[in-house]
Amino acid sequence: MRNRPMQVARLGLTPVKGMAHVALPEVELTRGGPLHDRVFCVVEADTGRVLRTVENDIAMACEAVWTPPVLTIRAPGGDASGEVSEGALIAGQYWDRELKLNVIEGPWAGLLSRHFGRPVLLCRVAGPERAIWAGSVSLVTTSSLAEVARRTGCGHDDGARFRPTIVVDTGEAPAFVEDTWVGSRLRIGAAVVTVEERLPRCAVVDRRPAAGGHDVAVLRALAADRRDGNEIVFGVSGEVEQLARVALADPVRLLG
Repeated sequence: MRNRPMQVARLGLTPVKGMAHVALPEVELTRGGPLHDRVFCVVEADTGRVLRTVENDIAMACEAVWTPPVLTIRAPGGDASGEVSEGALIAGQYWDRELKLNVIEGPWAGLLSRHFGRPVLLCRVAGPERAIWAGSVSLVTTSSLAEVARRTGCGHDDGARFRPTIVVDTGEAPAFVEDTWVGSRLRIGAAVVTVEERLPRCAVVDRRPAAGGHDVAVLRALAADRRDGNEIVFGVSGEVEQLARVALADPVRLLG
């Protein structure tokens, strides 16, 4: 039986780095990646260090909605909403990179400080740098998600734990088919994405989506055959070559 054409199965992003990865019916792919993705970050007030999700997975229990100029954050302890006003410019640290950050004034810092149990700031990255680990767009496939489900015995996974921009429905294609896309271009609806590398993963993928806390040993399930040097890889990342709005069920085609 001929494999059906590939198409978009899921789209998602989070306006605040580390918070719940929200599924959306469409996203606009810009030169810097999906519009409104990881616009804001949470920063330790004392050190200027951007909170790492792997060390602060309770961030996943918060959900952010960004409809400029209004930002709403829903946390287990309450909600905060209002128009964003940028304040002081500070130096922040994201892993080994320095970032220029604008402190966001308003009700969010108080809510988040209570949630994380220490003083934090809500900030917006100023300038071209972004608080991201790899390429601006990430992709996983339904074939690979099915293989992870088989290995872990945890049933269907819509991909949210991997926090991808796009889940591609690859039908009956083999697991990890996306590895073969590296160095190629994908047409996704009217957009074109250049696939640059296999995506290194950290222990965030072992956490419960939209909640935090360990639930599935995904990294252990991938460790035997999904290594690239010292990294465990799953999915791919890349950059946007042709800008466009992408929607669920849009066709996906390998351009070579």
